[in-house]
Amino acid sequence: MKFIEKEIYDEERALYGSDGLHLYECRFDGARDGESAFKESRNIRTDKCYFNLRYPFWHDENVEINDCEMTELCRAALWYSQNIKINSSKLHGIKALRECADISISDSDVVSTEFGWFSKGISIKNSAAQGEYFMLRAERLDFDNVTLKGKYSFQYITDSTFENCNFDTKDAFWHAKNVVVKNSVIKGEYLGWYCENVTFENCIISGTQPLCYCKGLKLINCEMHDADLSFEKSDVIAEINTDIISVKNPTSGKISAPHVKEIIMNDENAKCILDIGDRK
Repeated sequence: MKFIEKEIYDEERALYGSDGLHLYECRFDGARDGESAFKESRNIRTDKCYFNLRYPFWHDENVEINDCEMTELCRAALWYSQNIKINSSKLHGIKALRECADISISDSDVVSTEFGWFSKGISIKNSAAQGEYFMLRAERLDFDNVTLKGKYSFQYITDSTFENCNFDTKDAFWHAKNVVVKNSVIKGEYLGWYCENVTFENCIISGTQPLCYCKGLKLINCEMHDADLSFEKSDVIAEINTDIISVKNPTSGKISAPHVKEIIMNDENAKCILDIGDRK
């Protein structure tokens, strides 16, 4: 790889179509305000670089980004790219990742609205994220020890796993399909509506009206807090080890809990079995 150190680039498509570059302490910033620095490039490594211009990595392959900073002005940083590794970096521009494949992110900080849309094969570990509509319609997500804050996360995702995570996000997992969440904390309103084949195991769930209109929903050894009007019209197998404020018209399956303050079963199609401890 050609090694480039401490250069400054601000022109349009500064390194367009490159193959085999290693940049160290370079800056993409300046008066000419050029876009698309690495567009259609491959085999690129950037260490301790600063990105303050738009669209640096579009249509790229085999990129490694280490200890780099992408500012708020670095909009839409990675689009239509594949086989990307991002380590110990800041991704702070809007729409930082879209329609990408085979991306790994570790020990990084993401502040980006509309992050990850339509992407496939995304691994994020030991990282923090903020942003609305996080990972919309993404596939094959693998998260471990990720903290997230923001609204409308993981909507329409498929075939994904989450472990040791902490999510503060309303309307999360709407229409999600084939998802497993383990050993995690999920806080937010209206969790998981319309999801299918989603399992929560050893999780702490809090917020109003969770898990309604679901199919194939499973909760294993979970806690539920501030959960009112839960499981409305859902097909659910749930083992809850805390009291529930209220359960409303679950369609089928079985719900086990030590206590439910209010049980609403006024729909003729509500056939779910309720195994409530204080009723025994």
